Amino acid sequence: MDGHNFDQNFIEELRALLGDEKVSTSKAILDDHGRDESYHPAKAPDVVVFPETTDEVAGVVRLCASFKVPIIPYGVGTSLEGHIAALKGGVCLDLGRMNKILRVNADDMDVVVQPGVTRRQLASYIRDTGLFFPVDPGADATLGGMAATRASGTTTVRYGTMRDNVLSMEVVLPDGRVVRTGSRARKSSTGYDLTHLMVGSEGTLGVITELTLKLHGVPEAIASAVCTFETLGGAVRTVISAIQMATPVARIELLDGKTMEAVNRYSKLDYEIGPTLFFEFHGSPDGVRYTSELVKDLAQDNGGRSFQWSTEQEDRDRLWRARHDAYYASRAQCPGTEGYVGDVCVPISRLAEAIEKAQALLDESPYPTFILGHVGDGNFHFLIFIDTNDPKQIEDAQCLSEQIVAMGLELEGTCSGEHGVGLGKISALEREYGDALDMMRAIKRGIDPDNIMNPGKIVRL
Repeated sequence: MDGHNFDQNFIEELRALLGDEKVSTSKAILDDHGRDESYHPAKAPDVVVFPETTDEVAGVVRLCASFKVPIIPYGVGTSLEGHIAALKGGVCLDLGRMNKILRVNADDMDVVVQPGVTRRQLASYIRDTGLFFPVDPGADATLGGMAATRASGTTTVRYGTMRDNVLSMEVVLPDGRVVRTGSRARKSSTGYDLTHLMVGSEGTLGVITELTLKLHGVPEAIASAVCTFETLGGAVRTVISAIQMATPVARIELLDGKTMEAVNRYSKLDYEIGPTLFFEFHGSPDGVRYTSELVKDLAQDNGGRSFQWSTEQEDRDRLWRARHDAYYASRAQCPGTEGYVGDVCVPISRLAEAIEKAQALLDESPYPTFILGHVGDGNFHFLIFIDTNDPKQIEDAQCLSEQIVAMGLELEGTCSGEHGVGLGKISALEREYGDALDMMRAIKRGIDPDNIMNPGKIVRL
């Protein structure tokens, strides 16, 4: 199988280790575990295993190390840069059954979970504690997958990304050893920062089997607001002003006019069509009211109109559900196509320039395109809808994406603020880091000398 020492003895040893029920070579299951939600071609593994404990994960990893078989950790498959494609075959470690919430430390505002716990599962479990976990990428991803891809989302502007909300991990290294990367303490000045080395490593350095995460207190008051603008530039200037004034907003989301029209149709809303910002404010009742009025004034100074805000949870839930469904709303306007999704992130002072240039490039495309994003932290996404069965259209979309990424790098930004590298942005990462990429290669070779952990992702060896 794919040229590896992947014989029947290996399969039998896997079954002996885990039991028949936790080992599958079914074609349907293999195919399902070789694709994510991106345009990248699916590449199935040779076998899928379903461990339920750290000891089982360590056993599988040791067995793979002895046979030199690749390992691809898997959450629920919501990644967007081909992270889970089994480029060299091997074993897919589906961690979905490791879904226990092990301990909630309410006094310390942290929680210990297994990697297969999903974002919504955790939210439901801690609902009555007065605490919440803030990282919200939209998809109901696993927390292990979110840590592995350094996920962020709509609340990043206030609460940070996964990098800011993971205290420590338990990790199985490529030789099967189990290590802890830190403690529950909120800060430490000891040794290398192993926790944040693993956050964003995309399964290339080890398998996350446990996480300790920060929790936050549920705000006393929450309000959401929607404001439509005359121009996309006016919306972006409002964001820049709000951030530079240190306005305590919890979410700022941008949708261009085409995306807003699609969202209205898909989610049965009736907001005015045009470049639009979605806001959310957290704090005391007086603080929320003051912040919303301040932002309203900023918006009006930049061509904002029809500023609508609400403190009702039903209204907020409807608004953010519509935002999370924006991709599906856009795709519904382009039947027979699939989305090529890209993202870049730039310093907030360069955001207006970046979006203006990206919009100009997208407007020249013959394909349907949309812009939206978590602009409060300088991150925006672009959607290009194409026929993914047509190699020419894929090539066109890739070329357009590369132009936008190159523009973002010229503006001192990064090739991805949220989606990660996977196999899709390896070349862009090389342009971004240059010779510094040798440090990443050295780390990869030092921890995984046989290159069995998710090979072909992040760095070319």
